[in-house]
Parts: sequence; C-alpha cells; structure tokens
Amino acid sequence: MNKAINMLLLLLTFPVMAVTIYVGFDLPIDFLRVSGKDLPYRFEIFLFLGTLIFLVLARRSVKRWMGSQIVKRKERFKWNIAVGPDRTKRVITYLSLEAMVMAALAYGMYTITDQAWAPAGAFLIGAVDSVLFALIGWKKNWFRIGLSSKALIVADREVSVLYFTGLRKISIHQQSVYFDYIKGLQLTFPLDCIPKDQREVFFQELEKSVDLNKVFFEHKKF
Repeated sequence: MNKAINMLLLLLTFPVMAVTIYVGFDLPIDFLRVSGKDLPYRFEIFLFLGTLIFLVLARRSVKRWMGSQIVKRKERFKWNIAVGPDRTKRVITYLSLEAMVMAALAYGMYTITDQAWAPAGAFLIGAVDSVLFALIGWKKNWFRIGLSSKALIVADREVSVLYFTGLRKISIHQQSVYFDYIKGLQLTFPLDCIPKDQREVFFQELEKSVDLNKVFFEHKKF
C-alpha cells in the first residue's frame, strides 16, 4: 500500500512543481501564449492539485492510525506482539525520511510562490502527521503484529491485512513472508516484523490458524 501511495504522490508532485515553477518564475510558454503570472485559473489549479495530494495523504494516514488502534487491542487476537527492534528502527527511519521530503517540498513550493499554498499545506500536514505517528507509535508501542482466527494484521509504517480465506500457500523467501491466494493474488509482509525469539512460536500459531488441507505451509525452523 505504501509503495503505491508514494508512487501516486510522486506522479502528483511533477505537475505541481511544473505549475509552481511556471507561475513562480513567470516563465513564458509560447504555445499557451501567456506567462506564468498571467496563467488563468491559477488558484483553481493549485487548489485542485493540493486537494488531491491531501486526499491521498489523508487516506494513508487514516489507514495507519486505524490499523494501529485495532492491533493494539490484544484481547481481540490469539497472538499479538510488538514488532522486532530492527523493524521498529527501520519504521522510524522511513517515517522520518518521508516527513523530511514532504516538508522540503512544502517549503520549496511556498518559497517559489505563495500561490502554491494548497499543495504546500497538504505536504506540510503530511509531514507533521508522519512525525506524530512515528513518535506516538514508538512511545506507545503501537507497531505490532496480531494473529486472529481469520486474518493476520501487521501495523507499523503501513497496514497489511492478510486474510486466510482463499489462501493457498504460505512461504518464506529471503526477508519476506508470502501469502499466495487463488487467482494469482500474492501479499507479503517483512519477516523482521516478527522478533527473532518469537518467530518459531508465531509460525506454529499461524499453522494452527489455517486449513492445512487447503494451504501449503512452507515452514522452516528458526
């Protein structure tokens, strides 16, 4: 999910930066026959792009916060534990990098032209949200993995929900755990989400949660 969101944000950033530079530096474009400062509907263009960016970031934020709130309720899961320390460090690092990039984009856009306040504001809100999520999630131990009778939920930098319905194979390759479903669907989550001293217990519990008559379980010893 997070990769798809970042790719979408990147695609939105290109036209935003193009319009920002065009307007901010008052560049002439021959085929438009108008310079940047005279571009019609500037306000509407910036507002539209800023709204799109805000909606994308809001969707990711809501999923993150809701996922962490669900998985922290240990009583709802038969197995629930905080992600491993290496994974926690990686999550904090990635969230911090996300925040810095978005803050830099917000500053750059607004510096070039204050007419880009909408996309700049959206990126700034996203940066603040990432910092808050990183700090609160770390302090309150919200980065967790929970196993129920119907699904596995991994909630840290992003939220992965892996249902057991339609599952055909569980395998481990390098540093990822793969869930293969009918119709070619494949979902994964990082192996380092699970603390090393809990991996054997986790996979034993996972094996009990699936129908071994329908699911091929590739379980290795840790």
